[in-house]
Amino acid sequence: MATPPAARTIGELKSSGYETRGVRDELRANLVERLASGGPLFEGVMGYEDTVVPAVQNALLCGHDMIFLGERGQAKSRMIRALLELLDEWIPVVAGSEIHDDPLAPVSARARAQVDEQGDLCEIQWVHRTERYVEKLATPDTSIADLIGDVDPIKVAEGRSLGDELTIHFGLIPRTNRGIFCINELPDLTEKVQVGLFDVMEERDIQVKGYRVRLPLDVLVVASANPEDYTSRGRIITPLKDRYAAQIRTHYPQVREEELSIVRQEAVVPSVGGIDVLMPPFLEDIIAQMTFEARLSPDINQASGVSVRMSIRNFETLLAAAVQRALRTGEDEAVPRISDLSALVASTAGKIELEYAGMERSERDVIHDLTQRAIKVVFDERLPLEGAAAEELAPILEAFETGWKVEVSGAMPASEYLVGLDEITGLRDVAARVAGGDSPARLASAIEFILDGLHLSNRLNRSASDQGAVYATS
Repeated sequence: MATPPAARTIGELKSSGYETRGVRDELRANLVERLASGGPLFEGVMGYEDTVVPAVQNALLCGHDMIFLGERGQAKSRMIRALLELLDEWIPVVAGSEIHDDPLAPVSARARAQVDEQGDLCEIQWVHRTERYVEKLATPDTSIADLIGDVDPIKVAEGRSLGDELTIHFGLIPRTNRGIFCINELPDLTEKVQVGLFDVMEERDIQVKGYRVRLPLDVLVVASANPEDYTSRGRIITPLKDRYAAQIRTHYPQVREEELSIVRQEAVVPSVGGIDVLMPPFLEDIIAQMTFEARLSPDINQASGVSVRMSIRNFETLLAAAVQRALRTGEDEAVPRISDLSALVASTAGKIELEYAGMERSERDVIHDLTQRAIKVVFDERLPLEGAAAEELAPILEAFETGWKVEVSGAMPASEYLVGLDEITGLRDVAARVAGGDSPARLASAIEFILDGLHLSNRLNRSASDQGAVYATS
């Protein structure tokens, strides 16, 4: 954080040449500067370059209040919080002001009286942009007093008139004057409270306890909501929606690589000394494909959405399962396997909402189906049973037809997968290519992927047990 400017009084502020500008002018000017320099608007947000980002830029250039509409896990809050980086780093306020009064144009009664009395000797303070962003999670018990303000009975008891502005205890929105105020999950506000936002967003003033206090607030009001919440938990009343000049529709990653880019950026890899942790590319694809399958599944409530957090947590959980095995077996490389995918029940269950209310199918059954479909999709992409890949796999299938059986288990050391490996012609070469390496842990992971893909392609039988699974042709 840089040092604030040196001016400490209104007189010094005037001498410095400081000029007041509104929060929308700040955002517009700083956005133009950011665009001219080629810097990103939303650091770390991917997949919105041609859809969401241009819409936000248009809204900022127009000075529009915005509402971000989208299902859970679509980076709505992250984008809103990033807007504060477009505010000026420091602004001056009248010292002691509750609502960040501009020293050159104060709006509250207290600040106006202070400036009138002290003139150029009136002290000022510098406020950093991080103090000019306020976020409120909407809940049904959120009140007008929380957002706008209320009469403070103690101040009234001190002898002030009920209609005196000085009796008011300001709520969050006035205290965000000259900044950005965000309401998350807007439909959860009661309709009465939503009505209370009309004057703030249209006339830019506030009304408390039946009398009007004229406060020309300078605040950008931003909100987030799930579109389906209009009819489930609550709704945004039409006049309030109309006051949000820009409705920004977010979305999930449209291709698997976008999903994986977010996963790689956000996931925390379990770190254990002496153990190298590696996620094979085909398992990365399976994790992301599981999420894509969930977003298409009729068993899952699509209105609720399936967050990118499902991919992130599954990625982390799968690596953790591999690390546990490496610790048990004393191996120095932790590489997840297909048999580890059963661990994803814990990290997936809380990320999906089943479509039906009854007990037709359990979450575990639905997650198992998502896993199987994802494995099949990725196997068909990487080892399609036609062309060159089919020629590679043909000797492997022939070996099974002569009576070979292979047992796999999440508890088995990787070295046990290599026993007799070279007696199945071509399996080592295919596994090394798929795994991107020939270490025992990588080969074990790739072998399971190949065998399970052949099973899902109806070329091998799979007999599962508590100890693992056996692949054979009969």
